[in-house]
Amino acid sequence: MQRRVVVTGIGVLCPLGGNLTESWTNLIAGRSGITKLDGPEYVNLPCGLAGFVQLNGEKFQLSKHFTKSQLKSMAPATGYALLATEEALTNANLANLNDEAKLRTGVAVGMGMVDLEDVCTTYESLKKGYHHVSPFFVPRILPNLAGGQISIKYGFKGPNHSVSTACATGLHAIGDSYRFIKDNYADIMICGGTEACISPLSVAAFCRLRALSTSFNDDPQKASRPFDKLREGFVMGEGSAILVLEELSHALKRNVKIFAEVLGYGLSGDAAHLTAPSPDGIGAFLAMARAIDNAKIDVKDVSYVNAHATSTPLGDAIEIKAIKKLFGQHVNDIAVSSTKGAHGHLLGAAGNLEAAFTIKAIEEGLIPPTINLEQSEDTEINFVPIRSQKWPARERRIALKNAFGFGGTNASICFANFQNKI
Repeated sequence: MQRRVVVTGIGVLCPLGGNLTESWTNLIAGRSGITKLDGPEYVNLPCGLAGFVQLNGEKFQLSKHFTKSQLKSMAPATGYALLATEEALTNANLANLNDEAKLRTGVAVGMGMVDLEDVCTTYESLKKGYHHVSPFFVPRILPNLAGGQISIKYGFKGPNHSVSTACATGLHAIGDSYRFIKDNYADIMICGGTEACISPLSVAAFCRLRALSTSFNDDPQKASRPFDKLREGFVMGEGSAILVLEELSHALKRNVKIFAEVLGYGLSGDAAHLTAPSPDGIGAFLAMARAIDNAKIDVKDVSYVNAHATSTPLGDAIEIKAIKKLFGQHVNDIAVSSTKGAHGHLLGAAGNLEAAFTIKAIEEGLIPPTINLEQSEDTEINFVPIRSQKWPARERRIALKNAFGFGGTNASICFANFQNKI
């Protein structure tokens, strides 16, 4: 019998909140976590806003959760991942796994970009002399060290995997973990992505690509506007979201809460351009179609798509084109929303954060809104503008979650509410 995979834990730190409950509550309420960039180093940059991790409306302080010694040995992104993992393990009741279970528990956590500020600071230290370079510099910038730190802290000896596929990173990590469990490499996977790379250099670099929003510096909460006619670029965000995936019978034996089931996973390549998606939307289409095929369902069974839609003129339009091609005459029967309007684009931690929100939507029967969507370019699709909507009654709530990255790397995962029947 084929092994089924379910979600039994979720942990979140993002611009909307320092945990899953706060983040989901603010998302459904239509709030934004985007704020102005403070400091003289940002004054002359075209983009003056970003989405930092917040807790109770205040900027999150890692120093309240780790010692100075610990922070010297890890990147901020690793700190976020460790804290999100702690929350996910707690609500999955996995805080005290025995040694035998740890042999079958793996980690797959990725990072899209290293902390460029750390690289610059270390290079300046080198100019003062070799001994001024921190021995922890390399562990801080390696993308796999977030997963490594999680594995070391909890003693997980299953697959130790890291993904770095730009903005598809977090969703690829979840999809790969799904396959590890299905293929019997593990019974439990701790998976997702993490990102903390907001700095003057990264903002300047994305501005040079003309990828960021620059016209809403005085009204930052309006800057990220997926599918809206006034969209002009994305807003950088940071944070982490971690899922606990578990083989179904293993979860049932533990009598643990099941948030959702992972039905299928699809990947594709655009084979088109360094930064732009293929104009015909073939990459997005193939990823979604393959996820549906892998899930062994029909396209008309899907009623919600949590879009990648970053608020760029080109990317959003091409994703719409792919969705229309996939769903055809059924496109009027689905809801499509992008939560990036509320929290910005977390780059390598985008797909996993939005997967967490997709799973909550399935659990609650409530579809999160696309905030700031005031004038849509397309009137055929329900983009859930401004306010959340109840999920219309169906035999089963099934959703697709998309994530696409530079280089034409694409992922789509199919989630559904759990039903204990074959």
